[in-house]
Amino acid sequence: MSVLLAGALVLVGASCVTARPPSRQEVLQKILPSAVQIVVEQREGRRIKSGSGVAIASRRTGEGVSCFVLTSGHTFSGLAGKTEIYAVFGRHLGPGQKARALLVASRNDSIDLALLRAESDQCDTASPAPTPVLGEPIWVIGFPLGRHIMLSSGIVSQVGLESAADPAISARLIVDAPVSYGVSGGGVFDARTGRLIGLVEGFSTARVMAQGPPPAWYIDVPVPGQTLVIPLADIRRFLGEFEQADLLPP
Repeated sequence: MSVLLAGALVLVGASCVTARPPSRQEVLQKILPSAVQIVVEQREGRRIKSGSGVAIASRRTGEGVSCFVLTSGHTFSGLAGKTEIYAVFGRHLGPGQKARALLVASRNDSIDLALLRAESDQCDTASPAPTPVLGEPIWVIGFPLGRHIMLSSGIVSQVGLESAADPAISARLIVDAPVSYGVSGGGVFDARTGRLIGLVEGFSTARVMAQGPPPAWYIDVPVPGQTLVIPLADIRRFLGEFEQADLLPP
């Protein structure tokens, strides 16, 4: 009897053990591979635009693996002449793998999003997170000014910001992680789980006027702590409009 009782106590104790939360390094190892650099070049190879993106899904085809990447729509607005779009995978490890990308869908109005498809065997995709809450810790990953990968941290500092332009658009999120030009389209992740909560839409700016003789000139600079995020609800709505909803299921 005593042996059976001891065994029962061991089983009860084992059932009470909770899983250890992932460490910061484990979370980063999960999210960094999903970051994709976006490059737009003229046919002769001169870079004219760059941006940030996140791999969200992969599909095996007869030619290999098709990787689907979300990024910002304004990256592709105003393109003239013959241009090529590229997605660069694995940039957290070095120069990365550059693959030609097809623009599947794009909007640059009330939702600033685009969907690319590229063939790559380095397609590490992000997993969607539940709806974030105020104060939730986050990571932002992007490629400021088209250069090296950048990681910044912060919290969800505001929720429930209504869209005046389109009431059908979900409430925007604001995070206080600092970003710069070129990070639009980059992923915003739950820092505790490594799951995707949205994409960087942009940031608030302040206009700084130069002092001196005419002509007057100014520069718009990012306002710290005012990074706007497109939530997953809007991303799913965008994908649904172009019959791609299965790429990011609930």
